[in-house]
Amino acid sequence: MESRTYWVDYAKAIGILLVVYGHVARGLENGGIVIPEQLFGAYQLTDSIVYSFHMPLFFFLSGLFFQHSFSKRGGGQLVLSKIDTVFYPYVLWSIIQGCTEVLLSHYTNGDLTLSRVFTLLWSPRAQFWFLYALFFVFVAASLIFSLVPEKFTLVIFILAVLANIFRSHMPPDIISTYISRHFVFFAFGIIFSQYFRADRLASPFMLLMMLAAFIGSQYLYHRYLLLHEAKTVFSLLLALVSIMAVVSLSAFLARKYYRTLAYLGYASMAIYLMHTLAGSGTRVILKSFLGVTDLSVHLLLGNIMAVLGPIIALRIIDHYNIPYLLSAPISRWLKLSYRKIVPTSKPSVPPSE
Repeated sequence: MESRTYWVDYAKAIGILLVVYGHVARGLENGGIVIPEQLFGAYQLTDSIVYSFHMPLFFFLSGLFFQHSFSKRGGGQLVLSKIDTVFYPYVLWSIIQGCTEVLLSHYTNGDLTLSRVFTLLWSPRAQFWFLYALFFVFVAASLIFSLVPEKFTLVIFILAVLANIFRSHMPPDIISTYISRHFVFFAFGIIFSQYFRADRLASPFMLLMMLAAFIGSQYLYHRYLLLHEAKTVFSLLLALVSIMAVVSLSAFLARKYYRTLAYLGYASMAIYLMHTLAGSGTRVILKSFLGVTDLSVHLLLGNIMAVLGPIIALRIIDHYNIPYLLSAPISRWLKLSYRKIVPTSKPSVPPSE
């Protein structure tokens, strides 16, 4: 695969801005902010377009570098590293956000309980489902590529497509559901890393073609009143086309360096972990303490603070080198514990006569 360029960070930036908008907008509706009737159709359409591809995009981006990491570390070490950087922040921030929601339930009209917060090992909630699903997608990919040669990646992708289309026939447990639904986009990232180059989509002509495909596919899909919840083979194709449009746009932008976009991409994990707290906090302050109910004010300030708040937190974390908030060396601790329990010893050698 081509060496890493700015386009990946730009794609992450685009993706995380879509995530923030989607969660802030839905939070307003669920939080009692009235959406005017004349705007409700546009709200539903925008919501469906965003949700049709913004999370598949992140699975795709995660798959881009899988093969490189797998060949370098091996399946076992790769999974251990994802405990540090994916599963640990999932657990930590599920607890932090969940406990905060319980404490502030008086202001949010929420019904979350502490017992529900601590079901996170088998029942992820809120935006954290993605990290839970991504971890097990990494586990599945590591297992598959430990058994199947890399040359069969295309076959694996085709099987992932079939699993996505016929996922209603898969086992009903949550891990199988997540893998059958999202592994296809991760595998698409692997395929892209092996057979394609983003810079080939960076020309103005290719960008126009991909944007036309994006607009056309979204129009045709929603022309028949289908929303993203209607998971069909068409929704899968819609997501793949939309991902390629974002790749093309990101590659086009990557011909220049945009510091803000690059930093948003770098900060995307921190924003993902913290944006709901920041966005919901803004909504609570505006509505419950200041009496503001205007939709446009909530949308504008909610989106700004949901991005700016986590960035400020990340700057503080980086500046003071605060450990264990975004990752932790769990895998190293596990290895040290294992060595203490099962010490390695050299076989005894009889003394020479």
